[in-house]
Amino acid sequence: MGKWSKTGALLLGTLAVAAAFVWSYAGALHQPTPRDVPVGVVRGDSTAATLLSALRPQLKAIEYPDGAAAADALTRRKVYAVLAATDAGGAPGLTLTTASASGPMATDLITQATTAAAATGEVPLTVADAVPTSGGDPRGLVPFYLVVGLVLGGYLAATVLGLTTGTVPADLDDAALRIGVLAIFAALLGTAGAIITGPVLDVFTAHRPGIAIAGALVTFASGLVASAVQGWLGLFGTGLVIFLFVVLGNPGSGGIYPPEFLPALFRGMHRWNLPGLGTDLVKSVVYFDRKAAGWPITALAVWAAAGVGVLLAAAAVRGRTLRHDSPV
Repeated sequence: MGKWSKTGALLLGTLAVAAAFVWSYAGALHQPTPRDVPVGVVRGDSTAATLLSALRPQLKAIEYPDGAAAADALTRRKVYAVLAATDAGGAPGLTLTTASASGPMATDLITQATTAAAATGEVPLTVADAVPTSGGDPRGLVPFYLVVGLVLGGYLAATVLGLTTGTVPADLDDAALRIGVLAIFAALLGTAGAIITGPVLDVFTAHRPGIAIAGALVTFASGLVASAVQGWLGLFGTGLVIFLFVVLGNPGSGGIYPPEFLPALFRGMHRWNLPGLGTDLVKSVVYFDRKAAGWPITALAVWAAAGVGVLLAAAAVRGRTLRHDSPV
């Protein structure tokens, strides 16, 4: 491929990625419409269930066998709030327990909707926030912004290695060295993220080692996936990674709007795409004592392992081909 042909192809690819960026962000975020926002109730609590049924389809009641199970679901981020009937002093009422750290926009919606419905039914409602956001993170956005930087750092580090040493590792030793460099870079960036959001900005006053470890895992997975894709597709692979992690991943992460506020295409994306997994992991570490960390850690580890395997395969197949094609 000639120089200008390659340049034209890269520019067309850039145009496509930029246009997709506009479509993704504008399409996903221009008109957030909440639907099926989960609220926990105890099975048999007809007062709470009846009130929530009147708020469909915005809110969705999720039944649990008892109060302990509902409270556990709240701290594991399966629901944003728990609504329960109370009988203080013989007077019937309701208690809404929220976890605003899961998503302040979602808990604000739940609080406003249930307060209005309770007022209409003349039922006293008490609201308590069991897991509030940090004073330095009132809208719960810092975990998302932190992860954006971590993912960006990962694929930029992979791109720098590709530009300076070649996108295809020469052999398995070269691939192993690249993996090691990315691991060191990930540890440094994860630590930097914990320091910046910790003592520098004082957003998060605790769990700083956990933030650093989570940040390193997110960065490492991003860098490995980028290196692996670039190992097979060269610089075109960078565009594919940006499309996956930025164009689709950021609006679908649940970090800007909760997943239940997004169009159907983006609602489940936080469960498998790196920005969403990273945001969920950081929130779990910072606010939920790691109780909701199991799936994000597992999925990020799978991404990283897949990146290692695909990168080693690129070294074994494409690296060998390049060596054979090179003049002796």
